[in-house]
Amino acid sequence: MISYLKGKKVDITKTTQNRLILIMEVNDVGYEMQISSRHARQLDEIATSEPIQVFTHLQIQEDKQILYGFATAAERDLFRQLTAVSGIGMQLAIASIDTLGISELVGAIVTSNITTLSKIPGVGKKTAERIALELKTKLAKWHKISGIKVEQPEAVFSPKPEIKEDLEMTLLALGYSNEEIEQVLTALSRDEQLLQNPHPEEWIRSAIAWLSGE
Repeated sequence: MISYLKGKKVDITKTTQNRLILIMEVNDVGYEMQISSRHARQLDEIATSEPIQVFTHLQIQEDKQILYGFATAAERDLFRQLTAVSGIGMQLAIASIDTLGISELVGAIVTSNITTLSKIPGVGKKTAERIALELKTKLAKWHKISGIKVEQPEAVFSPKPEIKEDLEMTLLALGYSNEEIEQVLTALSRDEQLLQNPHPEEWIRSAIAWLSGE
């Protein structure tokens, strides 16, 4: 198992599935690993000549091996705990950390804040409840041991699940990131008039306008 890598950033690329891949050189060997958009922005501020340290998780499948990279050991450990929950895959775990950040995500889980957890693209009410149920006790102890500061997420209203799902799928198909989708959902959920609108098309139109700065 590779715990972490120390080396230099070569490049960060995006796949056709909108996944960010960090290419990192360690002792003349190039490693590819998937990272979150939060981590990518942190790395963008670091010059290619400066050494970096990335904590890793190696997933071994029958036909391939996939390396995931994290800014801290705590993020990597939280990722592992999330993927241990039934129905939570690698991509959803990354999206969870990417959308809320480690402090708000842990805070939402330990307080069973289903509304906040449901803001994560791909996470509905039932999945949010399962995450909170399975990890609440574990993370309540873990964050204290790890020294992670927990944020108490502010409760917000959100669109109906079917509207949220249509909106997320459309925006993902248009190439928007999970973080951008989270931001626009938070912004639009403050619009009381829009919250009463049952038409997904209106939410999508409003979301694209907001993201385009119109």
